[in-house]
Order: sequence, then structure tokens, then C-alpha cells
Amino acid sequence: MKDLATAIGIGLGFVIIITSNILEGGNPMALILLPPMLLVFGTTLLVTVAGGTMADAKAAVANIKRALLGGVEPAETLVPQVVTLAEKARREGLLALEDSLKQIDDPFLIKGVTMAIDGTDPDDVREILESEVRAKKRDDKQGAKFFTDAGGYAPTIGIIGTVMGLVHVLENLANPEELGHLIAAAFIATLWGVMSANVMWLPIGNRLKRLSELECARMELAIEGVSAIQSGANPRLVAEKLRSLLANAAPEQEAA
Repeated sequence: MKDLATAIGIGLGFVIIITSNILEGGNPMALILLPPMLLVFGTTLLVTVAGGTMADAKAAVANIKRALLGGVEPAETLVPQVVTLAEKARREGLLALEDSLKQIDDPFLIKGVTMAIDGTDPDDVREILESEVRAKKRDDKQGAKFFTDAGGYAPTIGIIGTVMGLVHVLENLANPEELGHLIAAAFIATLWGVMSANVMWLPIGNRLKRLSELECARMELAIEGVSAIQSGANPRLVAEKLRSLLANAAPEQEAA
């Protein structure tokens, strides 16, 4: 499932910035200067890598694609699948679910139901699945942190670039005809630092946090579903329980 909210938001954000620049009589090409852009983007990425590990840096490449193109199936789509499994398990037993797994497209739910079919103790099943959720939350938190850190560094790197540019301006006070161009170029670094932080890095970091919340909510719902299937609960009660969990999760996500 693809959700292009972040790609659309970032893309249109840059379009509006460029359009505003044109409407004010500016030339967008005047903002595309290699030295300040190289300083801001290159140094920001390098100091962000310096604050973590090489594994974090490698994961960031995949996380950019995930943030721009990734999506999550709504947790509520699991409810009918779990109810169907609960009905069959209650009627024919857990072993009868093996063929039904071919019709499920959620790997986490398949893993839980497979352990149930194999006769794994319900407490052990829950512990294993909850450990996987905790590990995912930890990894996702670090993945998002890479980009939120970049969003914190970028404006400061931009200011460094501006200071460097102003030093160059002071070195050329004897050439007043060049001062306007040099001052404008100096402030381009601050522009790209602030703009990249607020239009790119921070939105990507927040997007990864949101995707993690949705994915983990789906996984937690699957855990409750597997537990209900193992206990032989009434399918109607299973449906009501899972829907109540969805209803309770919504206010928590809004509060977060």
C-alpha cells in the first residue's frame, strides 16, 4: 500500500516556495548555488551520521523511500480476517487454520497463528510477539531520529555558511560592485538550512514516527486476535473486543 502524503506535501511545499519567490519578482535560479547547498546538505548529512552508526546511515536510505512511498494497511482490515479465523478455529480446531493462512497477507498475523497451530503456549506466543513489537518500536524510533537530528543540525549549518559568506564579503569591501551578489550568496546558506530542515528533514522524521505508530497498532491488534483465537473465544466477542481496541486507540493517537 502506498501513501504519498509526504511526497506530495514536500513537493508542493517547494512549489509554493518557488512560486512565492517568482511572485515577489525573484529568480528561483538565484537560489540554486552549489557552494552553500553543498555545505548545508553535505555537512548536515555527515554530522548526522557522526551522531549515530553506519548501520543507522544505511538504514536512512531505505527509510527515505519508506517515508515518501510507504503506507500501512489500516488496522481495522485485520478484524474480519481474525474473526474468520476465530470462527474456523472454534468450529474445526486450531489445526484447521493451516490452509486459511494462504488467504492472509499480514506476515505478523501469520506468524502468530502459525505458533498457535504448532501448539505454542499462549503466554509464550504473546511474549514473543510483544517482544517483536518492542524491537520494531526501538528500531523505528532510531530511524526517525536520524532525520529529526538532521532537521536540528541544518539551520545551524546554514548559519555557519552565512558567516563564512559574510567573511568573504568583508574581504571584498574594496569592490562595492560585488558586494550585493556576495551578500545575497551568503544568505542562501541560511535559506537552505532552514528550508531543508522544515520542508524535508523534520517532515520525513515525523512521517516515520507516524508510520511506526500505525504499524505497531496493527501488530498489537493482531496479538489480541491471536490470543482470542487460541482461547477459543466466541467470534462475535472477538470482533467486539478488537473494534473496542481500535476505538480506544484513536483518542490516544490524537493526544500523541
